[in-house]
Formats: sequence, C-alpha cells, structure tokens
Amino acid sequence: MPISRDIIDRTLTSRLGERALQVSEMLIKAGFDTWWVGGGVRDMLRGQLPKDIDIATSALPEDVIALFPKCDEIGKPFGSIVVSHKGATFEVTTFREDDAASDGRHPESVCFGKREEDAKRRDFTVNAIYWNPVDGALFDPYHGEQDLQERLIRFIGDPETRIRHDALRMLRAIRFRALIDGQYHPETFQALRSLAAGAAELSGVRIATEMEKMLLGPHPERALEDLWETEILHVTIPELAACKGIPQPADYHHEGDVWNHTLQCAASFTEDHGADTRWAAVFHDVGKVKTFALKERIRFDHHAEASEEIIRTVFARLKFPKSRIDKIAWIAGHHMMMGSFAAMPPERKAHWYFHPWFTELLQVMWLDIAGTDPADFTLYEEIVADYNHFLDARPQPPKALLSGDEIMRILGIGPGELVGKAVQALADAQVRKEITTKKEAKEFLQNL
Repeated sequence: MPISRDIIDRTLTSRLGERALQVSEMLIKAGFDTWWVGGGVRDMLRGQLPKDIDIATSALPEDVIALFPKCDEIGKPFGSIVVSHKGATFEVTTFREDDAASDGRHPESVCFGKREEDAKRRDFTVNAIYWNPVDGALFDPYHGEQDLQERLIRFIGDPETRIRHDALRMLRAIRFRALIDGQYHPETFQALRSLAAGAAELSGVRIATEMEKMLLGPHPERALEDLWETEILHVTIPELAACKGIPQPADYHHEGDVWNHTLQCAASFTEDHGADTRWAAVFHDVGKVKTFALKERIRFDHHAEASEEIIRTVFARLKFPKSRIDKIAWIAGHHMMMGSFAAMPPERKAHWYFHPWFTELLQVMWLDIAGTDPADFTLYEEIVADYNHFLDARPQPPKALLSGDEIMRILGIGPGELVGKAVQALADAQVRKEITTKKEAKEFLQNL
C-alpha cells in the first residue's frame, strides 16, 4: 500500500504540504537527515491529505532555531521546536532515543540519536513510518505500512513494557483503533485489559485530552465501547462506566440500556457538533444510574439534575476549566426541557432562545432523539420552527450592560450561583426593556 502518486501530488501542492516541503528542503540542504513522520504520513498512506505534518530530523534544536528564526522554543529541552514558515507551523523534532532512566512521562534527560532509535521509541507501528518528501523514500522498520493495510494497532516492542512506561498509551491505542476503523493485535489487546488499572495513575488533564480527541474523531462510539470493554473507563471515569446495565423503559427505548443509548448518541455525532456538545451528549443521562426506580414502569425522576451534579464532580476531577464545566453541566442539566418551550410566554422564550448555549442544547436534544429507537423528531422540529420564527420576529437583545465582575462588586459577593442568577435577571429585564442604561442596571441590581 505505497503512497499513491495522486496523494503525493495533491499534498505537495497544498498550502500545508508545500510549506512542509520547503522546511524539509532547508534542513536537508543544511546537511541534516530529515523526514516526515507520524499522523501525516499515516494519512497519506490511507489516501488522505494530511491534516498536520510533523518533521523529524538529525538537526539539533539549536540548528533548527538558527535556520528558522520564527519559532517557538518552549519544547527545546525535549528536542522539539515549533517552526513558523510562511503562515504554517510545524513541529520539528530532533531524532531521540529513550533514556533508560526515563519513565516515559518525566524523562530524566533527552538523548538525541539516529532515525533508527527514534523509530524504536515510538508507540505503535503505524506511527513509526517515515517519508522523505524530497526523494519519496519510505522508512518503515516495524512494518507499519502492512499493519495499516490490515488496519492493525500493534505496539512496538513488548506491549506491557510500553504501557508501564506511560499508561496514556492505552488510551492512545483505543483512539487510534477508532481513528483507522481498525483492530488490535492480540498481544496489544491483552496488555490493554491486563494493565487497565494503571490508567488510574494518569492525571485528569491527560485523560480528558485523549478522550476529547476520541469524541472528536471518527467512531467515538467504538472508542467508548473499547474503554468499557478493557475496563479502562472503570478506573478513569467510573460514573460513566456505571451506565452499563441500567435498564430503560422498553416501550420507549428499543436500543437497550443507558449505555447502549449513550453509544448510539455518540454514533450520531455530525461535523457541526463541537466538543462541548459531544461531552454533554455522552454524559446527559449519567444521572440515571442514581435515579433508577421501578414504579408503574422504569422511571428516572430528576435524572437531568443528577447528571448535572455528576458532571460537575467528574469534570472538576478531569481539570476542565470552570467555564466549560458550567456550560457542559448546564446543557445536560436542561436536556429534558423540550416539552416546555411551546407553552412559554414570549419573555421566557427570549430567556431560552437568546441564551448563548441554546443552540448546543438543541443539538444535545437532537442527539438524545437520534440515540433512541424509535427516534421521533416531531417535537424537536416544532421547537426549531418556533425558535426560528421567534428570532425572525425579534432582534437579538443588546450586549449585557454589566459584566460579571461589575455585578460582584455592586452586590459585594464572590463567584457562585448568585452571580448567575443576577446575570439572568438583568438579561430578562433588558429583554422586557425595563432597563436600557448602565445606571438603570445598577439600580435594578440594588433592588433585587
């Protein structure tokens, strides 16, 4: 499965490829062995234009900096320089070899070496394929091209050793399997299952970063199922893993339990669904674990509110910024409101329809339906029609008269729920045209 001539031509004539070729040529002319490596080469072998291009070279960081004055040197201690060239950026990394004293996450030191050693330290065979854009040569010491043809995710070297070096490689294996719509080498899969408990050592930031890539990539439902199957999810986000086996009313959910519903929602993601929408959709029913009750039928009373509470706990542990936690929790916490909008008076509709997160709330409502069998979009379509009619008939309200910081100073309070309530009260008063100036806004707040 060599890189096709068509893909080579299209890549090298694209803006990104042309700039990457120029950077590579400058390094080669200066006497340094230079190759493209990783995801960009993998994309080309799969017949796709690369989304980004990483460059590996024998040039030391100081050599790269001397050749390219416009660069970011933050990664210099680890041999990585981000080069800016004619409006494009590339990570240019010196060939490295593993330091025997390194744990893979916190290297004692960086050892620069040759291309062969650089390939040896990479995680998967499909990520250790090097391509020379000048002469078209392919360097593939671990048969990554063959594995890519078989859509096989296989560790370089002993899988257990590589995972013990850095447990994040387990999540990366799952992400790459979903990315190439592939399968695992048997030894790789066994290592994922046997060492899953080691994922508990990972920081929240590293888990969240890798999972967000899964959710934004192709086949997020497959990645989620693999996380559960290997039990990696059980030690990283047990609240989400607990959704498996929570039954739903058979009359309304032919797709099965809460976990099946979650997977079907994830399988319904489209390109216009951003990261926050996807996170909210995956977690929107996590509260059903706590609220399951068997009455005249299976019920989950107030599960949206329970989901919001769980999201705040989980996402704080994952070290999400508070602004994102508030947004994702709000969306999940209000996803059951679909039947309420039609009966609202115009001023209440304005509160919701002009809300900055309402579009994403609508997206999660759509995904909730798409993840249900049978899927009935009738009410959703009625809301969208009413929403569009409402916006056509009314101009967007003006920008808020007071910032959150100003509100806290006026009321003498700190960050918290009271600030949000004050912001909303001001916005509603603006929609009703009860206040139109900053002075009136301050007086309104003092009378709350």
